[in-house]
Amino acid sequence: MAQNNDSSAKYRPPADTIEKKDLIDILRSFVDLSPRKVSQQEKKKIYFSIFPISNPGVNNQRMLITSTTAGYYLGDPATTYISTANFAPYFNFKGRYGLPIHTNIWLNNNSYNIQGDTRLLKYPLYTWGLGGGQPANNKFLVDFVYLRFYQSVLKRIKPYFFAGIGYNIDYYMDIESDSGSPKTLTEFTNYKFGTASDRNSFSSGPSLNLLYDTRNNLINPLPGWYGNVIYRYSSSFFGSDNNWQSFYIDFRKYLSLTNSNRKNMLAFWTYYWTSLSSGTPYLSLPAIGTDPYQRSGRGIAQNRYRGKSLVYFESEYRCDVTADGLFGFVAFVNVNSASQINSNKFVYWNPAGGAGLRVKFNKKSGTNIGFDYGRSHNYSAFIVNLGEAF
Repeated sequence: MAQNNDSSAKYRPPADTIEKKDLIDILRSFVDLSPRKVSQQEKKKIYFSIFPISNPGVNNQRMLITSTTAGYYLGDPATTYISTANFAPYFNFKGRYGLPIHTNIWLNNNSYNIQGDTRLLKYPLYTWGLGGGQPANNKFLVDFVYLRFYQSVLKRIKPYFFAGIGYNIDYYMDIESDSGSPKTLTEFTNYKFGTASDRNSFSSGPSLNLLYDTRNNLINPLPGWYGNVIYRYSSSFFGSDNNWQSFYIDFRKYLSLTNSNRKNMLAFWTYYWTSLSSGTPYLSLPAIGTDPYQRSGRGIAQNRYRGKSLVYFESEYRCDVTADGLFGFVAFVNVNSASQINSNKFVYWNPAGGAGLRVKFNKKSGTNIGFDYGRSHNYSAFIVNLGEAF
């Protein structure tokens, strides 16, 4: 621990004296690849991880996804967090495709944090209406094209604490109800905002953002804290179809269980997401699996629970199997509840759990390949991702 001499040492693991391995090292041992020599003057480094994966979509039809994650430093690594960019285009030959790009940029000495979330999706999905207690077979297929543009800039106020503003656009185009159902989406959900067939839904407006982050690696978080608060205001003044507001608060804690170099830790995640006024389009209401990085609810079908408010809790145990960090495993449990449409109370709690294998893909950026199996009542899924779930 004495080797960490900076002010953030309490949030960093002990200096690593064991040589780590990843899949790139394994490949080099077979192919005899020689790494490119890096000069002493080359301080900005970019670490790419590219991996084709396949995850379930609508009706459990497999989707081909090529996930590319880039980690890079825009300043001194001792005082600057690693910036990340993730591009994961997907398609399934059944009318579902997407081009999502997530970026999280840290400028030198963490002076500014710039966050981006841009998506263009053809996105048929099932919905089960609002609130909990809906039978698994009582679902409704909705199809649409979705354009999202979220950008925010946060300035460091004090170490680990940032504040800033953003701008959010959601554009749902050609919302189509299930042609095989006698009901429309409006009738099925008993909700009038953003549910009209063959119509568009547009929301636009600014956001206020607060961030507290002692993690120095978003791809593979180390022990520390994370907190994020987002207030969003969508108004007809900015071109929105309706006036509405929302509030999102997210807390995470990463707790090391040992002082050794081998990972052995607990991770906790909770968020509360609510619409503060009427007028929120149906597809913009809080729903499981539609959080900013779409990682919540492993073992639960995406959008299975939706309401005016949603509360979520997850805990995960993470451990290295090998001292070189090449292999590891996780075990997780989560629970969520969507508020009831009339009372706004959290009545039904929906648990899920599972476990997964971790394989180190790129040790320099800390990128793991995650193979997770999650299960809940009447549903299970096998999930492959680059990076940790949270």
